Amino acid sequence: MTNPETSRAPLWARLVATFGGTGYLKPGPGSWGSAATVLMWWLVAHVLLSSEPARSYRPYICAGLALVAVAVGIPAATLVARASGKKDPQFVVIDETAGQLITLIGASVAWKSLLAAFILFRAFDIVKPPPIRLLERFPEGTGIVVDDVGAGLYALAVMQLLLHFGVMI
Repeated sequence: MTNPETSRAPLWARLVATFGGTGYLKPGPGSWGSAATVLMWWLVAHVLLSSEPARSYRPYICAGLALVAVAVGIPAATLVARASGKKDPQFVVIDETAGQLITLIGASVAWKSLLAAFILFRAFDIVKPPPIRLLERFPEGTGIVVDDVGAGLYALAVMQLLLHFGVMI
């Protein structure tokens, strides 16, 4: 996972910021990062949280994973962005991981819900409705990550409406 643009950043930061290297996939590294996050959540939910008592903890674990992605992602994104010399490098996708996990909070782990969550988050991340674009003004890793947290919150709201009104299972 050696990339000349990021080789000066610590390995842990490169692994976190690129979500295990998915940020280097082309085209559309952000979409790859989101897709890898959805797949990771599906695996966690089906393998580790498949028993009946564990299922009730899924929303809390998903929210906890999102918090970890933000808390570790901001310093990792900062270090990798500095090493690359770019304000918001495309290969930094931990922000997509955080936003996608936020969107998945409380969603069922059925393929329709996972697909809807993926599409909603990517749409809000690309369009960046107000005031999300303003969040990019924060410095370094904070600006890289928090705009996707905003997109994730918008997508979460729409996802919960779809679930509430029975549009999504």
